[in-house]
Amino acid sequence: MRVLVVGAGISGLAAARGLIAAGHEVVVLEQAQGLRLGGGAVTLWYNGTAILADLGVDLDGTGQRLATLRLRTRSGRKVLEFDLEALAARFGSAARVIPRGSLITLLESGLPEGTVQFGAEVAELRADRDGVRLRTPTGQEYSGDFLVGADGVRSRVRALVLGDGPAALTGTAIWQGLTPAPFDPGAVTTLMVGRQGDFGYMGAGDGLMQWFFDVPWSQGAPQEVKPLEMLRRRFAGWGPQVEQVLASLADGDAEVFPHTRHKVPRRWGDGRCVLLGDAAHGMPPVMAQGTNQALEDVAALLDCLDTAPDPAAVVGAYSSRRRRRAALASAVASHSLAVSGPRALMQSEYLLRMNGLAPPALATRGFGLLLSTLSSRI
Repeated sequence: MRVLVVGAGISGLAAARGLIAAGHEVVVLEQAQGLRLGGGAVTLWYNGTAILADLGVDLDGTGQRLATLRLRTRSGRKVLEFDLEALAARFGSAARVIPRGSLITLLESGLPEGTVQFGAEVAELRADRDGVRLRTPTGQEYSGDFLVGADGVRSRVRALVLGDGPAALTGTAIWQGLTPAPFDPGAVTTLMVGRQGDFGYMGAGDGLMQWFFDVPWSQGAPQEVKPLEMLRRRFAGWGPQVEQVLASLADGDAEVFPHTRHKVPRRWGDGRCVLLGDAAHGMPPVMAQGTNQALEDVAALLDCLDTAPDPAAVVGAYSSRRRRRAALASAVASHSLAVSGPRALMQSEYLLRMNGLAPPALATRGFGLLLSTLSSRI
């Protein structure tokens, strides 16, 4: 088939690679004038790295392989620890933190020249039993046999195909950045939790550190003119790691992204048009499920396209396969955010009272069970 993919983000480019490998002709339509390489780093769990390997993406030497995940209180007291290398041995793939721009570049480099068409914003979409047609605001038209909407949480394709509104705000925002590491975090992801919000950091390779602060946020709140001053006030007394990160930052290093959540639809498209990634199930960045669930979408869609008798049958099979796990991942990522904005499953007062009493092996098994429940690949 000739497949139109809308959006040159991680999910759109990954889908393009898989579709081309399966023998389809692919055109990726991106409204920006070039690849968007910003946005910090992403955490890839075992399903994400396994699916990328299936797509022929070699991650060796890119980013930081993770060995440990630690949960601490605001003072630095250890609450829980997960052995990520033990899970890597179990699942047959590793967890990694990779700068988003590096992953985008890797994915795009494996596509034939000219696959991505830039400056191609979607204004109109028409679909019938014979195919799909897109029109840009300048009148340029693209046609194909099948359409994949991978254009993010503000998806134009979702609005045109499903007719619903934008993702809802959750009441929390993340301030994050990817900057030179003020200290060596090693192969450890650290999450610190408290009443003021959450703080986390992890190495991203090449001397870089991905860090974030989750704080309550409401629509219409005054814009933070000096966000670093706000973060330093809010997280004062949180221990040396927080102080070192905040002291190392300059104005402009911290970007804010309000958490949003889509209602996961029953049908992920209509006719010859399907959605994947944030266009289908935008969710908060808690537990780093967004990118990994998007890659699960890609794997499921490729399989459904390979086995469905005709393109019109793909939407039902694909929606049925992905809806339950994506909805569960969205629920996990959104757990208790509406109340105080903590990280899912990791900020309950019960866990904090455990004071590190859960053996790492037990905690690791539980975390592995959660990740495998959210995946069809591991």
